[in-house]
Parts: sequence; C-alpha cells; structure tokens
Amino acid sequence: MRKIIAITQVSLDGVMQAPGGPEEDPSNGFTQGGWAMPFLDDGLHQAIGETIAGDFDMLLGRRTYEIFAAYWPNHSGPIAKAFNKATKYLVTRSLDRFDWKKSQRIDGDVVEDVRQLKASDGSALHIWGSSELLQTLISADLVDEYRIWVFPLVLGKGKRLFEKAVPPRGLTLVQTRSTARGVLVNTYHPAGPLPRA
Repeated sequence: MRKIIAITQVSLDGVMQAPGGPEEDPSNGFTQGGWAMPFLDDGLHQAIGETIAGDFDMLLGRRTYEIFAAYWPNHSGPIAKAFNKATKYLVTRSLDRFDWKKSQRIDGDVVEDVRQLKASDGSALHIWGSSELLQTLISADLVDEYRIWVFPLVLGKGKRLFEKAVPPRGLTLVQTRSTARGVLVNTYHPAGPLPRA
C-alpha cells in the first residue's frame, strides 16, 4: 500500500493559491501570488530537504503539473533532481502531451484510479499544490498524511486547502516545529470523523 502525502503551503487563513509566484495561478483575480517566497530560510530549506529525501512519486493536477514541467526539467539542484527522477502521475482530461520524462496520465474515474494506484507496489505519492485534485482526494479519505506549512500572513481570499465541500474530519498532530521566520512546519495524520459534541 502506497502512502499519499499532501505537501501544502498555506496562509493563516488557509489559502494555498500561488505561493511561488504571481504567474502560478492568478485565477479568480488572485493578485497575491508569491506570498511564500519572503519566508524562505534555513528552517524551510531543511523541511523541503527532508520531504524530498528518499524515493517518492508525484500525483499532480493539470495546472501544477504544467507549472512544474515548464520549470524543473531545466534546472539542477536537489529539488530538481528529486522531481525529475520521480514518476509523475498527472490527473487530466485535457492535456495529452507530456514533455516531462516519466509522466503518466490518469483520465478515468479519479477516485477509483487513485485508489488502485495507492494499492499498488511503489513509493509514497507526494501531492504538491494541486488544489482541485486535493479536494477530491480529501473528500474520498485517500490522503494519509498532511504536511502543512503555515505561513504567518493572512491573504483574505484565494483557493483554500479545506474548501466547503470537504467533509468534517479530525486530524492528529504528529510533528511540529517553527522556522526562524515564523513558518509552522506541521505534520498531521487523519483521525476519522469528528466525535459527537
């Protein structure tokens, strides 16, 4: 059984849209892209290094895949090496050209296809970004671990990690630390439905 790990950068109000740059995802008039970059420090680089250590494959939505495929094959360094080595499973019905090596398409019933992929032999599956895909997998209880990096800022609007359609669920905090610039590096495991109040 392969573990599905969601790696997500969020603001204090839960926004995950376009942390890396203004051009990443300006949909719905989002103008705050790149909000995570001023907080990069040794502590965050350490968290990234720990996340990409060892073998893993990637499970990505179309928009995130296109951003990554346009950038990482042309770069070097530890992140590029890890991402380029991984098998990329792309969930899309519209994209039919894959220039990034080791890319495979998922275009059927997303929940069933990912459930079968999860049941197969292989490395853990990392989901970076991919907000729309993530909502589907969270709702289907397919995510095994959340690595949520909480940045000390409020964005007010944008795509959120847990949107309105996501069912109520408990999470167990299994690890936490903070960086020098105030980013909380948290790891959670699903804890099932909420108990009755």
